[in-house]
Amino acid sequence: MVRDAVEGGCQCGAVRFRIGLPSKWCAHCHCSMCRRAHGAGFVTWVGSASERFELLSGEAELRRYRSSELATRSFCGRCGTMLFFESSRWPGEIHVTLAHLDSSEGLAPQAHAYWGSRVPWADFSDTELPKVEPTGHA
Repeated sequence: MVRDAVEGGCQCGAVRFRIGLPSKWCAHCHCSMCRRAHGAGFVTWVGSASERFELLSGEAELRRYRSSELATRSFCGRCGTMLFFESSRWPGEIHVTLAHLDSSEGLAPQAHAYWGSRVPWADFSDTELPKVEPTGHA
């Protein structure tokens, strides 16, 4: 069965959204602004046409931050989950975080963006570090 949309949301569930499929693209972003905004080595984004994006709930909880002259980032004001990115560099698109979608089926990353800005410690080709599955959640 081929899906025509996928839903997602923030950690506390206040903000819910849907994007139409197929997406425009999916990529890991290594830029310093994404790393700082998310507190992570990189962020995986899914690009969606704005008209294929629907905010299902949480408009009152959604907060927007102008992170540069060109871009706005949106997050849940209740739990702090960073959710969306919009920029005049890519008009008519909204970027949503892959990790906040309910399913990532069919949304494999296709590229590394801003590869030259990557952090040196995020290397998944290592074979020395153990791969563990802790019990419980933090």
